[in-house]
Amino acid sequence: MSISQEHRHSIIAEFAQKPGDTGSPEVQIAVLTAEIQAVTEHLQTHPKDYSGRRGLLSKVSRRRQLLDYVKRQDPAKYLALIGRLNIRK
Repeated sequence: MSISQEHRHSIIAEFAQKPGDTGSPEVQIAVLTAEIQAVTEHLQTHPKDYSGRRGLLSKVSRRRQLLDYVKRQDPAKYLALIGRLNIRK
């Protein structure tokens, strides 16, 4: 259900603001989005995995909090980020 380390590192490299950046909200949102997609695919084949569904909801909630933070800080960056990640909102 989780994403591989190589996939995580490629996402971090793509969204990092500077080399070694793993904690910026943009990177965290991008990693959470990849994890949400992986769990969603898992739940489509395993619909009775209730603990997986609970983890998915917590990831979605955390991403929503980070997106709200980015929106408060810089609305233009928020719009660019949801456009890059194809997130509806």
